[in-house]
Amino acid sequence: MDETAAAVEILSAEKVYPNGTRALASVDLSVRQGEFVTLLGPSGCGKSTLLRMVAGLLPPSEGRILLWRKPVSHIELSGHRLGFVFQEATLMPWASVLRNVRLPLDLAGVPRAQSEPRVRAALAMVGLEGFAGSLPRELSGGMQMRVSIARSLVTEPTLLLMDEPFGALDEITRNRLDSDLLQLWQARGLTVIFVTHSIFEAVYLSNRVVVMAARPGRIVQDLSINEPYPRDPDFRVSQRFALHAKTLQDCLLSASTAGEEGALA
Repeated sequence: MDETAAAVEILSAEKVYPNGTRALASVDLSVRQGEFVTLLGPSGCGKSTLLRMVAGLLPPSEGRILLWRKPVSHIELSGHRLGFVFQEATLMPWASVLRNVRLPLDLAGVPRAQSEPRVRAALAMVGLEGFAGSLPRELSGGMQMRVSIARSLVTEPTLLLMDEPFGALDEITRNRLDSDLLQLWQARGLTVIFVTHSIFEAVYLSNRVVVMAARPGRIVQDLSINEPYPRDPDFRVSQRFALHAKTLQDCLLSASTAGEEGALA
């Protein structure tokens, strides 16, 4: 894997909605192949909007977004695929875990004989191989989110976009899923862009943390978390972790102040 190659290039991309709301000012950002980059910022700063633009779910009003040097709509021409994990698990309540995970392959017309092994492999990756026949209501919130992650992995993506996937979970479950996600990222050689408003989650997961401010949404800091992987629970209570968290806290405070001043100007 060429880790110097740009997987995602956001080039002077802006988003203005038809009602005149400027959700994103001009954004320039490059994410290298194999990086784990987190978008961090207050509510309303455009983190989710930017992520959806990268996914091709929202078009930019100005500028361009390239995935492996190709337009988002042509990503498969580069030999790559993307997966998206939303804030909610959004599972079909009447369908089994296996059928929920198989959905993208069914929609793509993949024959059952080819899709079943991929579904089983994806469930094994998230530790749910014994729950293929279960219904979503029989699972905890953390397990439902694992199903959602498996559904995104079944298409064998190289770029994984995650929009605050663990925000509604309790801290213990969230920490465990963060650790599991890092293992998946390393095992699969994924490029990940992860949205959160948690400083601690950002420090634990990321190579880089991109801090955003609101009104309009824009990037105000791009900070490296220069710490080795794997990162174990002890890292969360280390002095190095605290120093990174303090730096990000100061950045967020400055970003929030900048947003308030922009709103008053």
